[in-house]
Amino acid sequence: MARKAEKPLEQIVREVGRYPIDAYVFVQECISLATDRVHGAMAPTLHTVATWMAQEGLTPEEFRERWRIGELPPEIVEAVQQLGGPEKMNRHVTGQQLCEVIRDVARERWGLMARNVLARWGITRTEDLGEIVFALVNNGWLQKQPTDTIDDFNNVFSFAEAFDRTYRMLE
Repeated sequence: MARKAEKPLEQIVREVGRYPIDAYVFVQECISLATDRVHGAMAPTLHTVATWMAQEGLTPEEFRERWRIGELPPEIVEAVQQLGGPEKMNRHVTGQQLCEVIRDVARERWGLMARNVLARWGITRTEDLGEIVFALVNNGWLQKQPTDTIDDFNNVFSFAEAFDRTYRMLE
């Protein structure tokens, strides 16, 4: 869960100026898929807590602080206890995990054209994915862990290896 978005996505796209809005939407979609692939589908109890947090506009840090000082509604406390505590609510994915899911989704969706579709959007290396993610982070659309950096997206894989050589083996 992110802090309140500071700007509309269209404004972020204009300010960054390197990638079209479709690239941002695709990356956001892949974040949800990556979360499910890494952590499994969101349990109903966690969904209840996440929905409440969104309605209250709470970041995970603010939620943990309210948990610590005992300022959560009883039904939310019960839900969090069922989950095993607030630390069990973390559905974070790393930059590397996200890049790998983006690669897989692009290959599934566009097959042999995956590299071309991404290139049309200006995405030719995993570092481009990091720039999109961190533009979203810096504008309140996404939240990062304290240990996350844009460098987590450096050289995760080669686009030539990921999108070309895989299909050459089928020839």
